Amino acid sequence: MKKEQFGVTKDGKEATLYTLENKNGMKAQITDYGAILVRLFVPDKNGKAEDVTLGYDRLEDYFANGSFFGATIAPNANRIADAKFTIDGVTYQVDVNDGPNNLHSHLDLATHKRMWKAQPGENTITFTIDLADGDMGFPGNKTFSITYTLTDDNELRLDYEASTDKKTILNPTNHAYFNLAGHNGGSIEDHTLWIKASHYTPVVPGAIPTGELAPVAGTPMDFTKEKRIGDEIEADFEQLKLVKGYDHNWAVDDCDGSLQLIAELHEKNSGRTMKVFTTLPGVQFYAGNCIAETVGKEGAVYTVRTGLCLETDFFPNAVNEPSFKSPVFGPDEMYRSTTVYQFVF
Repeated sequence: MKKEQFGVTKDGKEATLYTLENKNGMKAQITDYGAILVRLFVPDKNGKAEDVTLGYDRLEDYFANGSFFGATIAPNANRIADAKFTIDGVTYQVDVNDGPNNLHSHLDLATHKRMWKAQPGENTITFTIDLADGDMGFPGNKTFSITYTLTDDNELRLDYEASTDKKTILNPTNHAYFNLAGHNGGSIEDHTLWIKASHYTPVVPGAIPTGELAPVAGTPMDFTKEKRIGDEIEADFEQLKLVKGYDHNWAVDDCDGSLQLIAELHEKNSGRTMKVFTTLPGVQFYAGNCIAETVGKEGAVYTVRTGLCLETDFFPNAVNEPSFKSPVFGPDEMYRSTTVYQFVF
């Protein structure tokens, strides 16, 4: 475990960058500002380590971070229709920030732009944050924690816990953008992807799910066999047109709450493969269709589809959709989940 200063927040707090390393040349760097994954170095087939996540070199650039590079999102990841929800007869209004809807809790006040308390371990770092009842419109006094662990099996493991004193939504995720050719590797369309999901959540304009779990078979949404991401991303298919490419939630097959392999991403030139494991029922595959052009780490220019996300979570708008597994937890039920990104090189 190493730590170094990573700049000063708008309100004068010093941010720290923590570094985890394993014996195989992998290195993860995470900051207590937003519990953000800043860098992830992974060797290629020749042993050359490169950073495979999009982001910034300076803390100040994360103050905007409109694409949520590396961010830990809480209390709720993804979208809520009409920016409101009802629990036990009480309707709660949250920030309207994505058309008429809510995206990622709040663009400026959610946990990706707040300081977390850090507790370093030998090969782990745990970040904790408290959110008061009514903060951003969400009920309950809540505590969230995320533990990053880098193992000698080349796993970046993310263990989440959350508690509340009132029924509320507990649905955090990490919003890292991956490019296995390197963060400056250009388009991700040549990556190949497999997802363990025979169904996905189709959406209406605004990217709110219809409530249906639609079969992927016979559509460009079918990743049950590994295929190149770019092969059908521009297909004449209404679901792709609505969100300018892939930006949907896939429903994990045979989800029983155990940790299981749900996706594999591969980049042929580097020889890197990323395996994704999770205990959660859904994974949002976002192909970076709307990345606004920005200058990132080492002067790299990021733009449309130069990184992709595999965000594990409950389905979007699940709080308002009775047919979806509920993200609502109460005082008698801890939220716990695990997501693992394992690398083969």
